[in-house]
Amino acid sequence: MDLLVYFNGKFVPKNEARTSIYDHGFLYGDGVFEGIRAYNGRVFRLDEHLDRMYDSAKAIDLQIPLSKEEMKKAIVETLKKNKLNDAYIRPIVTRGDGDLGLDPRKCPKPNVFIITQEWGAMYGDLYEKGLTAVTVGVRRNAPEALPPNIKSLNYLNNILAKIEANVKGGDEAIIFDVHGNISEGSGDNIFVVKNGRIITPPTLNNLRGITRAAAIELAVKEGISVTETNMGFFDIYTADEVFVTGTAAEIAPITKIDGRSIADGKPGKVTKKLMAAFKDLTQKEGTPIA
Repeated sequence: MDLLVYFNGKFVPKNEARTSIYDHGFLYGDGVFEGIRAYNGRVFRLDEHLDRMYDSAKAIDLQIPLSKEEMKKAIVETLKKNKLNDAYIRPIVTRGDGDLGLDPRKCPKPNVFIITQEWGAMYGDLYEKGLTAVTVGVRRNAPEALPPNIKSLNYLNNILAKIEANVKGGDEAIIFDVHGNISEGSGDNIFVVKNGRIITPPTLNNLRGITRAAAIELAVKEGISVTETNMGFFDIYTADEVFVTGTAAEIAPITKIDGRSIADGKPGKVTKKLMAAFKDLTQKEGTPIA
């Protein structure tokens, strides 16, 4: 069966879910999106994802034509239409059709898309072996220029980092901000474990990840101290463990950075404990699809 995509209140085959070349989402990356997961017939932390998406829209003065409750119902209905219980979900809101100018006032009607599809383990067997990461020269957008907490359709900053990681042979990039502090990966948040404590950058210079928040909650429940503070090269090179979190990546260990093995070069016990706890959480928590 061809997957159906929600498009402005209708469900259409994915090859018919199209927008105009004059849509400012296409022309300028003017729009917002979310990445959400469904596990075992439940959408994980749907309310938190929608809060973030609507905050992103607010920040760019984009009026989403659906209420949060209507968006929630549309997401669940899209999953039902495609008979999906375990899936990746991508709601997208573009500025809509306008002209070749930049002025968003020329775009009277935003477009809403919801894509749902099956999704497996993003990094395959690397969850057992660990990812190789590389630091990249691309710097994270400065908060005073384009705040990283706006999850917009303009993802070139992340893509440039991913391109550099590909060239350098890394599974993931580690991006620094303009002040030389660690920001995040190309698509996930970063954590360091040192002497039994977890350290992660504050969210001014990186996305306020939903999986990031879940990992912190799980760590606190396990009695593990979590501190938000700026970090640099020294902190990741000398870490006992490093892991990343994200909706697509879930929780994944990093065992090598810039050619240096992290500790013994194997996923650490704190990381593995959080991976197991997160897997258990996703099987029990969420908005029911049925």
